[in-house]
Amino acid sequence: MRPRGALVTVLAVWAGIGLSAVWLPSAVLLWQAVGALLLGAAATDLFLLRRLPSPRLARRMNRTLPQGVWSQVELRFANPSPYPLRLEVHDLHPAEFGVSGLPQTLRLAAKVRASLKYRLRPATRGDFLMPGCDLLLRSPLGLWQQRRTLGLQVQLRVFPNFAEISHYTLLAANDQLAQVGVRRLQRRGIGAEFHQLREYRRGDSLRQIDWKATSRMRKLISREYQDERDQRLVFLLDCGRRMRHQDAGRGHLDEALNALLLLAYVAVRQGDAVGLMTYGGPKRWLAPRKEPATVSRMLETIYDLQPSMEAADPLSAGQELLRALPRRALVVIITNSRDEDQAGLEQTAALLRRRHLVVIADLRESALDETLDAPIQDLRGALRFHAVNDWLARRRRHQERLQHLGVHVLDLLPAQLPVALVNRYFAIKRAGSL
Repeated sequence: MRPRGALVTVLAVWAGIGLSAVWLPSAVLLWQAVGALLLGAAATDLFLLRRLPSPRLARRMNRTLPQGVWSQVELRFANPSPYPLRLEVHDLHPAEFGVSGLPQTLRLAAKVRASLKYRLRPATRGDFLMPGCDLLLRSPLGLWQQRRTLGLQVQLRVFPNFAEISHYTLLAANDQLAQVGVRRLQRRGIGAEFHQLREYRRGDSLRQIDWKATSRMRKLISREYQDERDQRLVFLLDCGRRMRHQDAGRGHLDEALNALLLLAYVAVRQGDAVGLMTYGGPKRWLAPRKEPATVSRMLETIYDLQPSMEAADPLSAGQELLRALPRRALVVIITNSRDEDQAGLEQTAALLRRRHLVVIADLRESALDETLDAPIQDLRGALRFHAVNDWLARRRRHQERLQHLGVHVLDLLPAQLPVALVNRYFAIKRAGSL
């Protein structure tokens, strides 16, 4: 309970009258009369405010929100009292959320319903709680205001940005991945499973001709093949401290999750089983499955993942994955490595390469590329340029050693990861490497 500006102003005027009574004794009676009137009005207004019922409140919003996207919230109020209510409303949203349209002032006539809208933008993924809604309720005469909290607890879940992922997946569903840079590479050989018979086309090899069907139909008939579908794809995702880095306000782990979900969706549509293991932070394991609900199950598993402060140990994760995954699979390791991480990464690749085909997507910070592109204007800039160049050269040498082990290596910016992963996946399938 606290006085509003109107009461403070009236008290200031009353105090002024009291001061004037020092020079004008006749003002004493006026000061006393105004004081008594003011005391009665303030007490009555306070009494009426305490008796005013709180409005009833309902909140309409999606409890599942996409990260980084504005979502609308509607607050519906109902005034059960025979007196009008004047409110200042501030919904108790999570501190990590951006907000637009709060606080708002609302006037509710007697026995009337009204609503207001505002927008929220979650900055991070995970589970969040909205405990209620704060109101500043004005007294009937406007002299006092009282803070009241309406308990309306809502549990929110923030998932990776569906809009970005659905853009890619819609193109995949329509067989138009080339629109985002995903290239359909020509198959080497015929080492895939039979799909259907069709008429011979120019460019078909003689090995594709089905001579029995040709003799029956009295025209050349070719066999059409599709990539082998009984394959497994498993992600080994680094959630350690290296993945905390952000480029343009987007975390490396956020970009990795978007790319992971895109490739999982594409792989499931190709008939492959998809699984996941995390390391360097929260431990999550999802065994490879080829069900249509695999992507949804994966989303439920990883939506609240956050990078930890731990130093990731890829070798321990590789040993654990080797025990959990006895059959051959395509293992995609997504990480952000430094010089001191390379020995462990090479040991992990050599260990997994005995049984699996390994792809390492090694993310780098955009600041490195920006440093190389920036003009050199002084000694400090020259030293910075050569230091970054030397560091990238050592990084390339490490990646060459990985390639000599038979590992596919992708060195790229986080924003390039989704398309690059899908391209490499299709290239491996068409090469028949699995």
